[in-house]
Amino acid sequence: MDEFIALLPKLADKKVMVIGDLCLDEYIIGKARRLSREAPVPVLEFQRRFTVPGEAANPALNVKSLGGIAFMVGVVGNDDAGLTLRRSLADLGIDTQGIVVDPSRPTTVKTRVLAEGSLLFPQQLVRVDREERRPLDDSTSEQLIAHLRSIALDADALLLSDYKGGVVEGQVIENTLQLAKANRKIATVDSQGNLFKFQGFTVVKCNREEAENVLGRELTDDESFGQGSRELQQKLASEAMLITRGSDGMSLTDSRGECLHIRAANRSEVFDVTGAGDTVIATLTLAMAAGATVTQAAYLSNLAAGLVVRKLGNATTTIEELREAILAGQVGSDLR
Repeated sequence: MDEFIALLPKLADKKVMVIGDLCLDEYIIGKARRLSREAPVPVLEFQRRFTVPGEAANPALNVKSLGGIAFMVGVVGNDDAGLTLRRSLADLGIDTQGIVVDPSRPTTVKTRVLAEGSLLFPQQLVRVDREERRPLDDSTSEQLIAHLRSIALDADALLLSDYKGGVVEGQVIENTLQLAKANRKIATVDSQGNLFKFQGFTVVKCNREEAENVLGRELTDDESFGQGSRELQQKLASEAMLITRGSDGMSLTDSRGECLHIRAANRSEVFDVTGAGDTVIATLTLAMAAGATVTQAAYLSNLAAGLVVRKLGNATTTIEELREAILAGQVGSDLR
């Protein structure tokens, strides 16, 4: 317990550059009053609408919420959603100088329609995505890499957040890794696709489904997760491989090939898992930038994820919430 309490103040003012796909998350919330005569669906009486930064913006917001300094590098369109997204990030204290505006592509918007009722949180009925997944054109890529290079020297760690939106590809990955190695920076990855794009990074994180897709087999228990994460860590030549397992916690393999399995910090009060993986990679990266071992950082990120799933939408946690959870004995005893 003491080692984690001592780690928390060290998170303050550590600088993390987050590079990745950006989107604006839109929430439309209404009360279900009756069923439609047109189809067997509820008719919602509009209550409110709000937007929050999503995808790669969420790790940046988690870094900020934990006391760190976040630099955002990504691409938005020349549209109202892109302007709203940049303004929201700036208002929330995120450095947005690395965001490139590309008039040829729209800003990704994910619209969630939720129904309020007697439950604690509104229930999601449907999600509508408006997005562009094609790779960046040469001009946009060059602008983004220029921002990356100008900011990287000031950062303590570099974090790639891949939502398969065309940003985290080719030259962006290559330049991120080169800058990290040349300047001895921590470089982490949250991948949702081809893991083998990320060879040589400090830590690569994915979830169970993504690991199974890459490995071509199911992961069903601690033994199979240990074998799978060890195989991926060796093939990626990473310092560590982290596989998140939802309600079953996470499995971590370090550079020595040793694997540990950490129980989920919270399995009973799960209201919304949106963005929990973003919290994991942000907390882990910030903790390592502050001097934590990858094992200590994994424990802390597991605890942080257990806190955000109690909240609606892309949520973040704070130093104060982490401290209370640590003092309550929710970290360090979750090894199985």
